[in-house]
Amino acid sequence: MGDERRPALLRGGDGRARCWWCGHDPAYVAYHDHEWGRAEHDDLRLFEKLVLEGFQAGLSWLTILRRRDRLRAAFADFDPERMAAFDAADVRRLLADDRLIRNRAKVEAAIANARRYLRLREQGETLDEVVWAFAPAPRPRPTSRLEVPATTPESTAIARELKRRGWRFVGPTTAYAFMQSMGLVDDHIAGCFRGGDDVGAQHPTRQAP
Repeated sequence: MGDERRPALLRGGDGRARCWWCGHDPAYVAYHDHEWGRAEHDDLRLFEKLVLEGFQAGLSWLTILRRRDRLRAAFADFDPERMAAFDAADVRRLLADDRLIRNRAKVEAAIANARRYLRLREQGETLDEVVWAFAPAPRPRPTSRLEVPATTPESTAIARELKRRGWRFVGPTTAYAFMQSMGLVDDHIAGCFRGGDDVGAQHPTRQAP
């Protein structure tokens, strides 16, 4: 039996049923319980998550979660204005730090995306408006691992729109992980104690092309 057919809920030591992916790691459980899937509209939080999702590409989210504080410190708390000013010396500094994700393409993409964020703001737009425009209509929560997609038409559309605007490391899979974590969709498994009114909050949407 493949992993996708294994139980989608795990019961923790506190008796609560949770989505399988957070396992029993305390940091992962806390992320699941207090962050993942909550509707987020703060532009800086959305920007940080897009950058972190870009760093995750090819890695596990737990790897990024365990290094998140170090990444925040190294990238000026993900302040777009400060990041946009990073130069070649900063790139060398970041690539020399073995506590971070030492991938030149990802580091340079994070800096470039900070500049794209500032460009968005110069045009009188917000990241919240751009990404939430693609949030799908509310749907029933998944009941199995098989019902949790890796990509959707909406995530493909977000990726296409961000790439059109010059963003990097924002493919459809990365965009869907972002949608799940920032509450654009509610992928908490049915029966998980999380989910509900504060997850997958409705927002004016448009259909993905």
